[in-house]
Amino acid sequence: MSERELQLSHVKYLWRDEDAEPLTGVDRLVYRSNKLGEDLTLTNTGGGNTSSKLIESDPLTGDPVEVLWVKGSGGDLRTAKRDGFASLYLDKVRAMKPRYLAAPQRGPKTPIEDDMYPMYSHCVFNLNPRACSIDTPLHTFVPHQHVDHLHPNAVIAIAASVNQERLCREIYGDDVIYVPWQRPGFDIGLMIERLIAENPRARGVLLGHHGMSSWSNDDKTCYETALEIIDRAASYIEARDRGPRTFGGPRHTSLDPPRRRRVLTEILPFLRGQVSAARRFVGTVQDDDRMLRFVNSIDGPRLAALGTSCPDHFLRTKIKPLFVEWTPGDDVESLRAALTSGIEQYRKDYADYYSRRKRPDSPAMRDPNPTVVLIPGLGMIAWGKNKSESRVTAEFYNCAIEVMRGAEAVDQYEAMDPQEAFDIEYWSLEEAKLRRLPPEKELDRQIVVVIGAGAGIGKATAHRLVKEGAHLVCVDRDKAAAAATAQEIIAKYGEGIGVAGTGLSNCGPTIGLACDITNRESVAAMFEDVLIAYGGLDAVVVTAGIFVPPDRTGRVDDSQWALTYAINVSGAYIVADEANEIFKRQGLPGNVVLTTSANAVVAKKGSLAYDTSKAAANHLVRELAVEMAPLVRVNGVAPATVVKGSTMFPRDRVIASLTKYGISFDEKTSDDDLRALLAGFYAKRSLTQSPIEPEDQAEAILLLVSQRLSKTTGHIVPVDGGLQDGFLR
Repeated sequence: MSERELQLSHVKYLWRDEDAEPLTGVDRLVYRSNKLGEDLTLTNTGGGNTSSKLIESDPLTGDPVEVLWVKGSGGDLRTAKRDGFASLYLDKVRAMKPRYLAAPQRGPKTPIEDDMYPMYSHCVFNLNPRACSIDTPLHTFVPHQHVDHLHPNAVIAIAASVNQERLCREIYGDDVIYVPWQRPGFDIGLMIERLIAENPRARGVLLGHHGMSSWSNDDKTCYETALEIIDRAASYIEARDRGPRTFGGPRHTSLDPPRRRRVLTEILPFLRGQVSAARRFVGTVQDDDRMLRFVNSIDGPRLAALGTSCPDHFLRTKIKPLFVEWTPGDDVESLRAALTSGIEQYRKDYADYYSRRKRPDSPAMRDPNPTVVLIPGLGMIAWGKNKSESRVTAEFYNCAIEVMRGAEAVDQYEAMDPQEAFDIEYWSLEEAKLRRLPPEKELDRQIVVVIGAGAGIGKATAHRLVKEGAHLVCVDRDKAAAAATAQEIIAKYGEGIGVAGTGLSNCGPTIGLACDITNRESVAAMFEDVLIAYGGLDAVVVTAGIFVPPDRTGRVDDSQWALTYAINVSGAYIVADEANEIFKRQGLPGNVVLTTSANAVVAKKGSLAYDTSKAAANHLVRELAVEMAPLVRVNGVAPATVVKGSTMFPRDRVIASLTKYGISFDEKTSDDDLRALLAGFYAKRSLTQSPIEPEDQAEAILLLVSQRLSKTTGHIVPVDGGLQDGFLR
């Protein structure tokens, strides 16, 4: 069939024969999966799974065997590659059926159901390490070669309606069979197998509160069937859309964008401090028209309180969000009070939910703080352990809202039973999935601003800290240089899961911003951008500095003297002072690291303004440590002369220094080689006889930003190779 023949109105037809036809086997499955994942109306990030039953050569015997290839646990359809798919001997998986049927008790909540999952490890084809999905039985027992299991909003809206079975018949007739909610496993797989035998014309299934599957012996037809099932649900909903009466119509009016930004930047660090009582979270703000329509609506509080309906949703968003009772336009203090009382009540409600629903073997209660906060007039703030996760949490709650919209348009929205929701949230197989996650890195959950990140020590520091998991805000007076460092990091580490969009709130784990640290308004605006992007702040590193050489007579004029102090001293103070206001609102321990210089304690000729400004910066570290204690630690790093990568060493200054010290050089020598020559000379003056490089400073900064020196504040760490003149006296 073609897109024209399908007559699709609400989904994207992305299959291209010219791309698919050269592919075979698993590569076609990867292609089909990626096309489904590219359209976020079809399934959410990390959700859904696809499969193909393919003939492969057995690695032991060389005989042809039928292998079930299915998207592995934790993978994402949009980005999946071959290594994202588990592979199982199909005959071995199907041979597990008699074992299940022979159990004295069987069903979705019996011990035998969970005991079946580890058995898949005995069915692995070709030692494939990818763990298979808990949805594997939904693919195994379908008597067709290809299956697409998805979580589209439109279909879940039907599946989350009070009269879901009747709506399924009305929309699809005999084309789609209906199965009421049941957790994934062998039982539901065998149920679908039986229903297909009874309804051989069926091309798919609607799964109550869960999603849908399509199937076919042709992979392209399977893809098209999935699109058709979803499009029919979407068309049915749109024909009944409530328009201005969606969610009961408006109750509140949004704050205008400038005021919305002001209020958000005021309350975001406070809110982050509240929800990070156990472990720090990173935020994503959403205040577009669709989200504002929901948070401002009459029915928004009622629907939010019911909770989400799809397990894929509430595993990220918790069973329900925190909906803050606040009237847009009231003062920020009243909002702060509403957040405080709301979060306190949310924790009590979650603890009660856990205590009333827990089983004897339930895992310990997880963090009781909300991961989704809805505020009338402002929008939604979603939280996660990193930016990627908070972006996905936001995406999932958007899906939940769309499900509510669709269900309320055609019928009445019905949330999942609270006990069933708990049993899914604390399911042993979900707990096992959490345990398989890699351990967190040293600076995971941390939001670090590096000022001067466009070059030299700042660039090296940005790369070093992000390696340990930090969210990096690369800041420089030259925005292009800051953006270039950020792009280097993204190219190396990626954007993370989820789909990063435009705008600060939709950024990835690293961004580049411009800032003039001598201008308080510029610094304040930069920090506002940081709050909108990530919701808070954990550390600030200032590596920006300036060296103004004296003129030929050895003098530095007043304007150059003032500029030196403005950047090296006043700028560092302004940054720390503005950051401190955020730290105080946030209430979480923070870090400030300033870059001073070995010259601060070594008097010498030719750098009067620079050396005295760095001496002032040394004492600024001590004064700030006193002022910002006990919440914030303030320390400094004092490098000896760093030539490599430094913007303070342009070619003419390097040549002047080489000439000053009587070091011969060739005028045709490259800039980098000239810098290396000068760095080598400086190295000979130190005890270690080694050039001091930006990466050396980055290691010291990492020590101070991390918890490795958690009891150190008000100190300067020298990284100078051992300068005797710089020893403490």
